[in-house]
Amino acid sequence: MRVGPLTVGTLFDWEPTPGNTVCWQPTPAARDKAAQAPVSSVPVSYMQAQHIRGYVEQKAKGLDYSRLMIISSDQPGQCDIRAVNYIVNAHLRRHDTYRSWFEYTDDDRIVRRTMQDTADIEFVPVKHGELTVNDIRDLAVNTPDPLQWGCFQFGVIQSEDHFTFFASVDHVHVDAMIVGVTLMEFHMMYGSLVGGGAPLELPEAGSYDDFCIRQRQFTDALTAQSPQIRAWTEFAQGNDGSLPEFALPLGDPSRPSRADIVTMRMLDEQQTARFESACTEAGARFIGGVLACCGLAEHELTGAQTYYGLTPRDTRKTVADALTQGWFTGLIPITVPIADTSFEDAARAAQLSFDTDVQLAEVPYDRVIELAPALHKPRPNFPVINFLDAGTAPLSVLLTAELDGLNIGVYSDGRYSYQMSIYVIRVEQETAVTVMFPDNPEAEKSVARYLDALKSVFERVAESGHWRNVA
Repeated sequence: MRVGPLTVGTLFDWEPTPGNTVCWQPTPAARDKAAQAPVSSVPVSYMQAQHIRGYVEQKAKGLDYSRLMIISSDQPGQCDIRAVNYIVNAHLRRHDTYRSWFEYTDDDRIVRRTMQDTADIEFVPVKHGELTVNDIRDLAVNTPDPLQWGCFQFGVIQSEDHFTFFASVDHVHVDAMIVGVTLMEFHMMYGSLVGGGAPLELPEAGSYDDFCIRQRQFTDALTAQSPQIRAWTEFAQGNDGSLPEFALPLGDPSRPSRADIVTMRMLDEQQTARFESACTEAGARFIGGVLACCGLAEHELTGAQTYYGLTPRDTRKTVADALTQGWFTGLIPITVPIADTSFEDAARAAQLSFDTDVQLAEVPYDRVIELAPALHKPRPNFPVINFLDAGTAPLSVLLTAELDGLNIGVYSDGRYSYQMSIYVIRVEQETAVTVMFPDNPEAEKSVARYLDALKSVFERVAESGHWRNVA
């Protein structure tokens, strides 16, 4: 789907212009150095551990697992391969997450191994010749799994008048800020090099290793009586001891499935402006109104008395963090009473829940389970509401002059894991919702019902400033 300057979809929505394709992959010497890397004292972040265990558990069940984030953008003219070679290696050596790889032991431990010398990281261009779009897609997802070093690759596709740059990186090393960190570095550095200038001196990036250490120190200090753990526990207890489930059935999660994706426009430009006014008049911000609408739609579909939702939050705090590749994103639990309520009351409650519990994004749910063992792991298909606003990162980064008109795309690898992703995307021209879900008839029908209900709620609020249950 295309919203403003950005295309969001799965691998099967990525349609680069076919052409001569070059991929950057590690040299045999670099792989040898990685294989010899010593065990690191840096703990694995909770997000990395959750991802790795999810991959291992799904694989043991004979199921696939979504693990790669793929980004692409276009650049006019003929690609300067030497310049890209410099940029790729500088990028990999700049961000310390790429020096690590992980071992999963029989006793359920995850061991980090880290290369000591960044100079040991060396990727080289490998020519693949003229490829079709399907061949390019296959190449982009042909990376090692997260239990091997080098589960990331970069490439260019040369067409007649432009080339496409792409990166395919395992989620164990990145979150949504990959679109800003990677593309900004590539285009700024590429422009300088092909313009005859020296390599840009980029601001110093932070260290993801340092974040992992800080996270473990923080979470180790928590107890079952810590306010953050008690708040998460209360939230989980409202969901039968776990995270919330999607409102409608999504098929059998034990059956293999690839991901499907569908998009529906909720509001046009004028409706978006009126919706924001309704949020403001209710004493909420746009995000509060969005979460309220999600709750009200669920109430209409199921009669739920309370809406329990999850929305991600980037926990980067410093300028250096903002320039750092890694997985910093946590989840905020949202609780909204929605029985016999108005949009105004629901929006205020959602905004209060978001603002009160925003710090809970720093507390991984896996740590909550460790301290409150009566709780359960997330059930399959638990939904997460991602709100992307043109005025905030990472979407705001894509609207900068440096990246204007570059046909930027962000894609999943087309596989499906256990998390259902819902994206509410607001740009100047419209507000749209994209849902990524398991590709089966039951899920397709349920998602269509959900989107119809959600659109109806959004439109009623935008047109009247209020909401009335029409179920």
